[in-house]
Amino acid sequence: MAQKPPTEHGARDAVQKGRRKESSQEQRDDSPQGSRDRSASGAARTPGAADARGADARGADARGADARGADARGAEGAGFSRRRLLGTAGATGLVLGAAGAGTGYAVGEAGGSGESGAEGRPLSALGTDMVMFHGKHQPGITTPMQAHGHLLAFDLAPGAGRKEAAALLRRWSGTAARLMAGEPAATAGGRDTDVARDAGPSLLTVTFGFGHSFFARTGLERSRPDALDPLPDFSADRLDKGLSNGDLWVQIGAQDALVAFHALRALQKEAAGAARVRWQMNGFNRSPGATARPMTTRNLMGQIDGTNNPKPSEKDFARRVFVPEDGAPAWMAGGSYAVVRRIRMLLDDWEQLSGGEQERVIGRRKSDGAPLSGGTETTDPRLEKTGPDGELLVPLDAHARITRPDQNGGAAMLRRPFSFHDGIDADGEPDAGLLFICWQADPLRGFVPVQRKLDRGDALSKFLRHEASGLFAVPGGAAQGEYVGQRLLEG
Repeated sequence: MAQKPPTEHGARDAVQKGRRKESSQEQRDDSPQGSRDRSASGAARTPGAADARGADARGADARGADARGADARGAEGAGFSRRRLLGTAGATGLVLGAAGAGTGYAVGEAGGSGESGAEGRPLSALGTDMVMFHGKHQPGITTPMQAHGHLLAFDLAPGAGRKEAAALLRRWSGTAARLMAGEPAATAGGRDTDVARDAGPSLLTVTFGFGHSFFARTGLERSRPDALDPLPDFSADRLDKGLSNGDLWVQIGAQDALVAFHALRALQKEAAGAARVRWQMNGFNRSPGATARPMTTRNLMGQIDGTNNPKPSEKDFARRVFVPEDGAPAWMAGGSYAVVRRIRMLLDDWEQLSGGEQERVIGRRKSDGAPLSGGTETTDPRLEKTGPDGELLVPLDAHARITRPDQNGGAAMLRRPFSFHDGIDADGEPDAGLLFICWQADPLRGFVPVQRKLDRGDALSKFLRHEASGLFAVPGGAAQGEYVGQRLLEG
């Protein structure tokens, strides 16, 4: 289940270095990455975002055989150093934007205990995928959804204030940048746990945000954005205050579970003495390459989830998701606001419905995500179309109808969640659902109006319970030589 503070220790010492992408999605001004890198996520996730998906491994191998052969020959001739990525053959990560064929070789250290025959073994592009830490926006917002994730909130330690917070963000930023580049964490004190020793960056991202309470703790109340005012209460809320909000928020995502866990431990260790874990939640998404072709992910209700997420190719994407350069406050330029909700899915109740009943609750076919009014997954629903009985094909209370931007005054948000399963509760029911995360330039024009509309008559709401909540100001990305939040803390 969601956890209140775990112990803190662990750091990174020896992680193999991956090759950089030729063009990081986080560095592009207007479109941080192509729409193919971000399919949407939206059914019962209430808002969600598409997970990172791989192509058919055999097809990818066939398409990239020549490139990999050339890389292999070049690698052997160049005599790669020991900082090489280890993985299995394949090109799954190509779908996620890896440069070239993303291959290399795992080589045992001279005199070391490397597995016999490891020389010349091709690498997986999955491990070589890399995202830049520094840039206009923080990573982990428009990055393709990863297979593994951790969400944490920290409260500053008693007596800690602005100075200690600045030092912590400086340490965290440095550690995150090194880990995302596939380099050792080099955290203060102790040796590395070696948890991620043999892995590449694996699309690791680390994202930092500030909660409402952070500003009073640091004497920065005058710099607190109006958009960070507490969210209103909703009828589906059954919130645990101990698992909600917090001074600081950290989001970690990666395609490899050990890489994600290693980053989690390193950041926890860096916080020692300055901040304490308030809560921690762990999530997952479909693994890259699990489907024969790239597909929108499914949620734990079995629904295709994420069809109508905003796309960077849309002219108003940046306006909806990011605070503009001339926005207020100035330190939030290029940033975004993250709404975080732990949404329990009442799966026992949901699974008692027939397939047809489930489809009418959502307003889409379960098989392919197409609207009940006809077409394919990406076809706009014909909301006024009726069936032979004269009834609307997409019911008035269908989730797909109620969440449409044109039904909510244009309100939209970028949904990028993780699923969770934390075992079985005392009543014998699965403690499972969605770690819902949505991004917007202003929650009052994104999450709030949509959730209010859902509150008033969404057929899906009776199968959901919101158990934790948080709203965080996520500043723009750090430039080279800077740390996240520096404009706030040193402005």
